[in-house]
Amino acid sequence: MTSSAPHVVIIGAGIGGLSAALRLAHGGFRVSVMERHATPGGKMRTLPTVAGPVDAGPTVLTMKPVFEALFADVGLRLSDHVTLEQQDMLARHFWPDGTQLDLMRDHDASIANVRATFGPHAAAEFAAFSVRTQKLFDAFDQPMMQAAAPTVAAMTARILRNPRLIPAMDPHLSLAQSLGKQFSDPRLAQLFARYATYVGGLPDASPALLALVWHAERSGVWHVKGGMYNLARGIADCAAAFGATFQYNSHVTQIETQGGNVCAVHADGVRIPADAVLFNGDPAALAGGLLGPDAQTMVPQDAATPRSLSATVLSFAAVPQGVDLAAHNVFFADNPQTEYAPLGLGRQQTDPTLYICAQDRFTSTPTGPERFEIILNSPPLTSNDPDDRKEKTTCYTLILDRLARFGLTFTPAPMLDAVTAPRDFAALFPASAGALYGRSPHGMMAAFKRPTARTALRGLYLAGGGAHPGAGVPMAALSARHAAEAIAADLPSTVSSRPAATHGGTSTASATTAPAPSPLSAS
Repeated sequence: MTSSAPHVVIIGAGIGGLSAALRLAHGGFRVSVMERHATPGGKMRTLPTVAGPVDAGPTVLTMKPVFEALFADVGLRLSDHVTLEQQDMLARHFWPDGTQLDLMRDHDASIANVRATFGPHAAAEFAAFSVRTQKLFDAFDQPMMQAAAPTVAAMTARILRNPRLIPAMDPHLSLAQSLGKQFSDPRLAQLFARYATYVGGLPDASPALLALVWHAERSGVWHVKGGMYNLARGIADCAAAFGATFQYNSHVTQIETQGGNVCAVHADGVRIPADAVLFNGDPAALAGGLLGPDAQTMVPQDAATPRSLSATVLSFAAVPQGVDLAAHNVFFADNPQTEYAPLGLGRQQTDPTLYICAQDRFTSTPTGPERFEIILNSPPLTSNDPDDRKEKTTCYTLILDRLARFGLTFTPAPMLDAVTAPRDFAALFPASAGALYGRSPHGMMAAFKRPTARTALRGLYLAGGGAHPGAGVPMAALSARHAAEAIAADLPSTVSSRPAATHGGTSTASATTAPAPSPLSAS
């Protein structure tokens, strides 16, 4: 790397920022990553327990080819830096009436399990649903997720070339309505309706097209050996080996412009010249002026609002009793017709579906304390929300009482301080209002409202779950590819790509991400 190479400052070391840093450093750019927390990963956080670090963010890795391509594009192999273990069981599902269903890596086994649990008619409906979601995924992968700047016109042309997509899309129905047509058993409709929450939406308000999430999950679920944080650390180490530098506990307060171009960032009172800036945070932070007035108008309000769901997360270690858990588990609400109604009104559910990741059950059934992450969907904050100490206690009690009704208890019981509530996420990721997925996915046009990699300000780019193509670990990595390609096209490097150094990388003393007061968010 030479001092004449263009300098790109990346604000935020979430998966989007890390993936872009790896691509740009390999491409010959000088890359500086500024991260407000002590470690990389953004929402891919861990917390300490007596059994070791426990994931406190994403737990499911799908779309493995996205990460294989990320490493291959810089001349590396994913398997040399991160160990991924494909899971035979996608998830174990529990209903209050005692019904249990395992969905498997082997799709024929999943069909057989649905037949054994719900009967042959339900199995036929499930098989047809799987065909339908594959058709949708295949049709919209390239022109939507893989495209840097999708347009309504391009999507319309795609559909007109294949009009049989229209009935599969159910364009005038919500996800919940579409599933109600496709499944005669409400429990199966309830199972796939919760996929709207994967991107921060409600089944009654999200488009039916989100059913394609099932095909992404059916195509493979992987466990990152050592925890999801190891994926972030592996990408960061490779970016550092190509010359990227990382400054942790670094609080960026301003993006400076000159003559209509980005020219610097200000962090901890220091001005850092930049030829381009990539913001890997919630676009709401820009729209809210947290990075200064020059960048404030670069994100339209409807690109950041309305907000997606938040979550209340319980991360702890204990010995479970009473239920035969898998690695991924879902405990469903009593009433699928009304369970999400409070969230639509900005209130916490009283009859929720809960997700549990039993982190130590990916390869075997452990003895002694195990690490758990429990996720309860929650509304984002509003300006009128009071301090949530009482709300945190209410959610903590709701989670444990709800699981006890299924017969699941933990010894010792987790402590209240093991809870991360929406207000905690709002502090971790300023301007997010605790929303974990950026803009809400509600409405058929929501996908076109998310900001793309290029902004109206020359030299300012976006990546992460709040930008196109949306929320989720693979989507954030795809957004990074779009941003890196845009930067490379707009600001050609004077240095050709090169192999990584034999030695190098970034070391972190702890995998724990703690809140820090700063206007910068990383996602």
